Order: sequence, then C-alpha cells, then structure tokens
Amino acid sequence: MSLLPFGELAAFKARTFVPTDLNLDDPKQLETLYDHLEARAAGCTSVAEFERWILDWSELNAAIEEDASKRYIAMTCHTDSTEAETAYLRFVEQVQPLTKPREFKLAQIYLAHPHRAALPRPRFAIFDRDTQLQVELFRPENVALETEEAKLSQQYQKLSGSLTVQFQGAEKTLVQMGRYLEEPDRHLRQTAWELVANRRLQEVEKIEDIFDQLIALRQQIARNAGFPNYVAYAFRVRGRFDYTPADCEQFHTAIEREVMPVWLELQARRRAQMGLDSLRPWDTAVDPLNQAALRPFEQVEGMVAKTREVFDQLDAGLAAEFQSMRDLQLLDLANRKGKAPGGYQCSLPESRLPFIFMNAVGLQRDVETLLHEAGHAFHALATRQEDLYPYRNAPIEFCEVASMSMELLGNEYLENFYSAPEARRARRDHLEGVVKTFPWVATVDAFQHWIYAHPGHTRADRRAAWEGLMVRFGGAADWSGYADARGYLWHRQQHIFTSPFYYVEYGIAQLGALQVWANSKQDRAAALQQYKTALALGGSRPLPELFAAAGCRFAFDAATVRPLMQLLQAELAKLNGAAQ
Repeated sequence: MSLLPFGELAAFKARTFVPTDLNLDDPKQLETLYDHLEARAAGCTSVAEFERWILDWSELNAAIEEDASKRYIAMTCHTDSTEAETAYLRFVEQVQPLTKPREFKLAQIYLAHPHRAALPRPRFAIFDRDTQLQVELFRPENVALETEEAKLSQQYQKLSGSLTVQFQGAEKTLVQMGRYLEEPDRHLRQTAWELVANRRLQEVEKIEDIFDQLIALRQQIARNAGFPNYVAYAFRVRGRFDYTPADCEQFHTAIEREVMPVWLELQARRRAQMGLDSLRPWDTAVDPLNQAALRPFEQVEGMVAKTREVFDQLDAGLAAEFQSMRDLQLLDLANRKGKAPGGYQCSLPESRLPFIFMNAVGLQRDVETLLHEAGHAFHALATRQEDLYPYRNAPIEFCEVASMSMELLGNEYLENFYSAPEARRARRDHLEGVVKTFPWVATVDAFQHWIYAHPGHTRADRRAAWEGLMVRFGGAADWSGYADARGYLWHRQQHIFTSPFYYVEYGIAQLGALQVWANSKQDRAAALQQYKTALALGGSRPLPELFAAAGCRFAFDAATVRPLMQLLQAELAKLNGAAQ
C-alpha cells in the first residue's frame, strides 16, 4: 500500500498454509482457506496433527490481521485520503463480516474436537478459555451491527483529525495548539485555549449524533448476546476474567480517597507559585514558576536520536530493537494536517514487527508518548518467537504496564534532552502527570459505566452525569464562564468513541508500572529482567500471573494505591527540593 510510511516487510516465518499471493479483496480466496480448515479438522488423527491445524488457523489470522493493520495505519496517517479510507472501509464492510462467522465455526470445531482435551497444559489453557468465550458471545446478527460501529468510529476519527484553527496568521491543528498552553504569557495561553475549545464546540452536534448512534448499536449488540446492558457485555467481550464492575467502582473510590488529596495539594502548590486567586483551565500545563516551556527537540528526528540514547543507557537490547524500528521506517511521529489525533503502537502480525504512530509537536509529553509507545513495541518484539498468534497479544491491562513502565524507567535519563535542572523539572512534571492521570481514568471509566447502565438517557442526562464526575474528580481548576467546554470535555477522549470501556486499563496498569519503577529503585537490573521476562510471556498466562512475573501485585484497592502515592509524593519532594 503506497500510503504506508514503511516499505515491504518480510514475514518473520514463511507461510506454510496461506498462499503468499492471498488477496483479501477477493472473498473467494478467503472462503477457500476457511473451507479447507473446516474440512481438514476431522482428519486430524493425532494431537500433533491437531496442533498443526491450530497453527495453520493462527497463520491465517495473522495474515488477515497484518492486512487490517496496514489499512488502519494508512487510514490514520492520511485521514484525508480517499484511497486509504476506501481500503480501510472495504476491510470493515467486506472482510470482517466474512471472517467473523467463519472464525466462530472454527472455534466450534476446536471446542468439539476429540483431541482438544489431550492438548498440553498449561500451554493451551488460555487459548482454550478464550476460544470458549468467543463461541459464547458470537451472534450472527451482530456482525452487521459491529460493521456499522466500526464505520461510526472511523467517522469520529476523521472528524477529529480534520479540525484546525487559524492562529498567529497560520493554520494549526488542535494538537499543534497544545504548545501554546505551556507559554508563560497567560493571555496567550487563554487565547489559544479558547480558540481550541470553541472549535471543538462547533462540532458538538455532529459528535453527539455519532455517539448516540454508537450507544444504540452497542446496547443492541449486548441484548442480542443475551446481556441486560452493554456494561455486562463489555466485561465479557474484553475478557475481563480477573475483575468486575464492582472492582472498578472500588478503584474509583480508592482514587477519590488516596489520589485526590495528593492532586489537590499539587494544584494548591501550583496556584500559590503562580500567585493566582484560582487556577483556570489554561493554567495547568505551564511551568508554575513562569519558566519558558520545555522544548526537548525542534525536529522529530532529534527526538528519535535522543530517545535512542535513553535506551542505550537503559538496556542495550532495547536500544538495538528501537534502532531496528528506526531503520525499517516503522515510526510516523510528526503531527500534520489530515493525520488522526493521538498515538498508538500497532503490531504487524506476520512480520511480527511494531509500528509507532504519534503527533509530535516539540513538547515534553511527546518524549513521554514515544517512550510509552516504545514500551508497547518492545512487548510486541518480545513475543516474536511465539507461533500461536493469540499469544502474541497480552491482555490490555498488562500491555499498558509495558508502556507505562517504560515512561518511568526512561524518564530517569532525560539529561539526553535537557540540562540537569530541566531534566529534574521534566521528571517532576511527569510524576505530577501520573498523579493527575488517575482521576481522569476514574472519570472516563465511571462515565462509561453510567452511560451504558442508563439506556434511554437523554443528552442532557449524559452531560449532567459527566459534570457530576467532574465535581468528584475534576480537581481545583476554575471553569467559570466555560460551562459548555467542561460539559463536553469528554468529546476529546477518543477511547469513549472507538474502544468502549478501554480506559480503566490505564489506571490498573499504572499501578503495575509504579511497582516496576519502585522495584527498579532497589535493583534496576533485576527489575528490568523481570519486566522483560513478563513481556515475553505475551498472552499465554492469566493477568495476575503476568503481573507477578513483572514483580507486581494485581490489585487496585486503597491498600495498593496508598503506598504508591506515598512513593510519588516522596519523589516529588526530592525533585522540588533539588530545584530550590
């Protein structure tokens, strides 16, 4: 695909079942492969033959998903490209509706196969569990609904990626406007903030229309699968075997009790340092001592080179892997018009390589984002030897441990970007950001619980629910005069639109990452080895075992949160003391 940032990538292992010239735009070719797998299953007369059948099924999945990943990458890199959009929607509208019922049939065949019980354990335990879940949840009538859901998600991304404003005589993306929120000139910050907020508000009706349609589709999907509402369905479809909605509510409460006091204290300190009567929304990103914004790099290539230096100091193996990604052009990092917002790491399952997408504009958070996505990339590379495709994908809750740990570990070497005082300042800002992340996670997660537990709610009801959560978790910022901007603040959180209920994972994972970081302060080499060992397990173990392998406790109650907040407070006190 010509719109891809990278060139032709070799398969990690040569195909043995799927033809090398498979064209997914020809449904007959795909149907033939599924027919062959279905017919062949009955002829597996030994466990070894049945395992080979499973691996061939896995090879087909990887080939399909590699194609899907490439189309998604091209579409998000070029939301203004008709070619990329058409190719992506063709997959959503033609390939996925074909594969879903065929995958269901293969899963049924697997579960009923006489050799299934003889498969080696624990090797196939998680595969077995997840396949049973797939069969439990599949409903043919949901295939078309899920296609519509994917198309609406793409509409949201396309709309978000198209938004620009005119500022200082030039057209700027909303991501590029983030630079100005770090400027010492308060009037400039306010002007930039208002311009972005007003631009978003111009699209409120379009975004609300998209979301209303998404809610209706998701509730119908849940009802079709026999669930009372989408909350219960989402927990099953996301494979949340190890925690419940009640555990999430407990986490929200722990954040309210253990994190909010710390965050409010940090905000009070900021307000006092800035000499303000109240913090306004445009006062939360600037340096509180009125220092010029940190500018870690001017050109994206400079950020890449310096990040490589961070990994050189952290771990030679990780540095080599990052360099390989750079050499293969698996990084598309600069912001530009027509590019979808946000950042992600996308795995290419056949080449078994990671691709990193982001929107860098020269901010410290760009450095943090690259470290974060590199953590995901290292996770993907750690599982390259795993031939069972599903096991190359860990549960999201642990995937984010991989990325968030890398932020914390990499931030120990920010002197590659800054002078020593600036590096301390960047670390302080990052740790304060970790504190701030927890209330936002609680807000987004609790909001989604409310949305899907209240079918039939109105837009006014939804806004009231959001505003109630902003009171509970929004901190001390003064939004007077900007009620609409606050009431629709959730419109900027793409997960709510594109990946429902995918957000509490960030909070759960942050607890794991903080434990990895805490362990590294006692023995960096041992902590890093545990981290890499856990990554290599991929998705072959239950979530609590993955956390344990990384040296972490899988729990998110107050007893787990409290000592980690104390660690953050102690580290922040050191950094603030050194700055004085």
